Amino acid sequence: MSQIERRTIGIVDDDQAVRDSLRFLLEVVGHSVETFASAAEFLLAEPHDLACLILDHHMPQMTGLQLAEKLHADGSSIPILLITGSPSPAIVARAARLDIRVLEKPTDEEGVLHFINAARSRDHRH
Repeated sequence: MSQIERRTIGIVDDDQAVRDSLRFLLEVVGHSVETFASAAEFLLAEPHDLACLILDHHMPQMTGLQLAEKLHADGSSIPILLITGSPSPAIVARAARLDIRVLEKPTDEEGVLHFINAARSRDHRH
């Protein structure tokens, strides 16, 4: 397994059950996962070398999209998947400007795994 394939996937979601189910799904298929309960927790942890990031949109204090915009403004090009229970046209348009994929909750396993595989193959090309 290459260094890229071993890199950790970050999950930021304020819902413990969602974090646990995504972690379980990804670890079962062999991925290393690090979870965070909020955007603030993620920013304080300053995780390095994540392969990609899965963000919940609706979180207190800072939404997933606001976190993605901050990371983008700080120069990060990490692939991001935004998950939301209500993907409004405004959210989808803002996400598209940052090249962020949006999936509606409840997310399907196939959509999440497709995003991760695409992020990893993009990583191999760089």
